[in-house]
Amino acid sequence: MQRLLLAIGALVALQAPASAQSVADFYKGKTIRMVVGIDVGSGYDVNARLLARHLVNHIPGNPTIVVQNQPGAGSATMTAQLTAAGPFDGTVIGAAFAGMPTLPLFSPQKMRFDPTQLLWLGNTNRETHVTYVWHTSPVQSFDEVRTKELIMGAQAPGSSQVDFPLVANALFNLKHKVITGYGSTAKINLAMESGEVHGAIAALTSVRTLSSQWLAEKKIKIITQWALRANPDLPGVPNALDLAKNEADRAAMQLVMARLDIGRPFFLPPGVPADRVAALRAAFDATMKDKAFLAEAAKLKIDVDPMNGADLTAFVAQVSKTPADTVARVRKALETK
Repeated sequence: MQRLLLAIGALVALQAPASAQSVADFYKGKTIRMVVGIDVGSGYDVNARLLARHLVNHIPGNPTIVVQNQPGAGSATMTAQLTAAGPFDGTVIGAAFAGMPTLPLFSPQKMRFDPTQLLWLGNTNRETHVTYVWHTSPVQSFDEVRTKELIMGAQAPGSSQVDFPLVANALFNLKHKVITGYGSTAKINLAMESGEVHGAIAALTSVRTLSSQWLAEKKIKIITQWALRANPDLPGVPNALDLAKNEADRAAMQLVMARLDIGRPFFLPPGVPADRVAALRAAFDATMKDKAFLAEAAKLKIDVDPMNGADLTAFVAQVSKTPADTVARVRKALETK
């Protein structure tokens, strides 16, 4: 009888659920992949690699983090793959375009993921985006976009580089011409320098990071800010949101610009065990206060204005419930070529 009880005890121990393993034990010796849905050299890529270097110091078990890039369709390709194939054990983190959570609203037939089901770790920065133009561009002010064509380099639908000017064109009769297909902001900058395009839209932090010398030498000029609240660092630069003169126009602009508060978001695919989600969220929050992280961010001219995982989850859910008439209006604008 004693032997039988010992055998049963051993069998139960062997069949103990994986969840009984501590977070530190699970991550010890593991490698976490951080998959960036934008090309190498973009502001998002620089930001993600910065986070990876410091986040690892706050995860129990001291795993390694490697950064990979999987650009495509405004981060939808990366997000759909992680949602469908995982892994779902906490060993992969997605780093996406800010516009990714709104893609299912604008192209529901094409999207194979639900942003409200993703497990959000938080974002590193709520953003202001800007339109900047080359110093020889025929357009040198936002007012001139009403009467002159401004050729804009862009990556893919779902990015602010595409969505912001298309909606502004539709609502306010502006003359942005958007050329898509560039792999990163850095590649758009090369096209701008060669005269292939006149300008682009990017996060202000990306412009400061990737084009600081151009700003200093006045080779580029910021002509528009796209901001849910006026940025104090851009006095005198017109805010595109101020073009909205009625509630319907303002609601449409706020929907397409909601990504500014989504910022530079990081997520886990659905199904990750709750204790690992909690540990990674705590590690993310600790990194946002890490003096070494903040010092390196300042050196790289990367702004840090984070939102934690719970607040980002709530914000994404709120955006996903936008009234249908507002969504339809923005969707129609985005279908304009």
